[in-house]
Formats: sequence, C-alpha cells, structure tokens
Amino acid sequence: MDIRMPDFAGSWYPAGSSECRKEIQGYVNKSLPLSSPDLKRVGGIVPHAGWFFSGQIACNVINCLRHNSPDAVVLFGMHLSPASGNYIMKQGLWNTPLGDLEIHQGLAQRLCAEFPFIIETAARHSQDNTIELQLPFVKYFFPDAGIVTMGVPPVAGSLKIGQRVVEIAEELGIDIVVIGSTDLTHYGYNYGFTPKGTGEEALDWVRNENDRRVIDRIIAMDAEGVISEGLTHQNVCCSGAAATAIAAGLKLGATKAEKVVYATSHDKSPGSSFVGYAGLVF
Repeated sequence: MDIRMPDFAGSWYPAGSSECRKEIQGYVNKSLPLSSPDLKRVGGIVPHAGWFFSGQIACNVINCLRHNSPDAVVLFGMHLSPASGNYIMKQGLWNTPLGDLEIHQGLAQRLCAEFPFIIETAARHSQDNTIELQLPFVKYFFPDAGIVTMGVPPVAGSLKIGQRVVEIAEELGIDIVVIGSTDLTHYGYNYGFTPKGTGEEALDWVRNENDRRVIDRIIAMDAEGVISEGLTHQNVCCSGAAATAIAAGLKLGATKAEKVVYATSHDKSPGSSFVGYAGLVF
C-alpha cells in the first residue's frame, strides 16, 4: 500500500518517534481540564502552526476526545478559497513518526461516489501542514483508528459533506470523531493585514475583537457564520474546514462548543506580525 511521507517532520514537529512521544506527553501533562469532563465530546477545532507555537493547543483538544474509541478520525483542513475544489485521499497510508495511519477506504470511497473530489495520492499531493501537523496526535491517542483527510473550501456545499460524513459512517456502522484545522487572524506586515497598525492596540484588537468574533461563532456552532467571518474579517484562515467540522459535529449530536484555550504566536515570539490560535471541543 502506498505511503504518503511527511513534509514537515523534523522542522515543524519532531521527526523521531521517541522525541515525538516525549513532546506529546509533555503537552498531556500540561493539558487544561474541561468544565464538564463527563460529557461526551464528538469533535473539535485545532490550530496547525508548528508545534512550538500551537502544538500544546492542538494536543489538548485531541486529548479531550480520547474517551472515544473511533473507527475513524475525520480531519478537515487545507488553505482553500471559495473557488477551490474538494480534496481527499481515498486510499493509502499517511506516515507519522509514531507509525502509519491508514485511510478508511469504506468511508472515503463512499464520499468520492457522492461528491466531486480532487484525488490526492502518496505520490501526487500538495504540501499541507493543516492536516499533517495533527496526525502524530491522532496516532498517539487513537492508534487503531483509520483516518479520512479532506480539504474543503469555504462554501455552503462543504457543509453537506460534513453532514454526509456522519450519515455514511452511521450507514457503515462505524464510530467517528471530527476535527477541523484552522488558525485565526494572521496579522501584520508579513501577512498584508494591518487595519489597526502595530503595537499593543493591534494585539488587543486581534485577541479581544477580531478573533473573539469567530470564536463566538464556533461556540454557537454557527457554521455559516464561521465562513462569513473568515471571508469578511480575515479571522479564520481555513473557514471551510472549521465550518464543515461544525456541520459534522451538529450531525453527531453536539449542541455547542467549549473553548479550551486561546493564544497567539506573539505569546511565544513577540513581534509586529503574529497569528491567533484557538482550541475548541464540540
């Protein structure tokens, strides 16, 4: 079976198995508790910067889902515009430092039969940090689960994909958890986005206004609102992925999201350009 090798191991996160496990265990030891730990969580939203900046947040969210024993973990991601197509791997393996993850062919191929997808393979794919950065966490917490990895654009049609993922899983008799991968506001001259200039005023605006707006939409499980926020206010870079995960979460029975943690890259590396990160669970 063809194996898709990682593009970011050794740079954005550790390449060795022991180093990867040590890093993840350190994140687990620092994980923040949920307000109602006994509630069943069915999915969440994670950031996808290098682990130095946002690995703790992403790991915290996926750790919150570990009480599940899913047959498959469905990951929505990719930096796509409204004009982009849908992307999927429908078979093969993703390699991680902790071992390979196999595409759940039953679920992936059913989706390909119902929706138009650009098919990625181990040999033919775009470099994509949004999904790859989550895979060692998935392998660590769900070592026996299959995966389905998709890129979905910020359009209303993507929400139907999220809903059908859940329906098809039910038809196949498999349990899933769903994860949407996105960072929030990319602010500063590095990103060509400086509506509040620079300095403390800009940082405060990102933290307490621009990112707060989209986080509130996610907490309310407002998938359409998340897409609108991203397109209008540039406060969510993969709004299609986040919104599709919300649509799937709603179909799985979630009624709200809970913010686990919020931070910015400025917290780790102060500068005039920075990115917001949030971890939420459904």
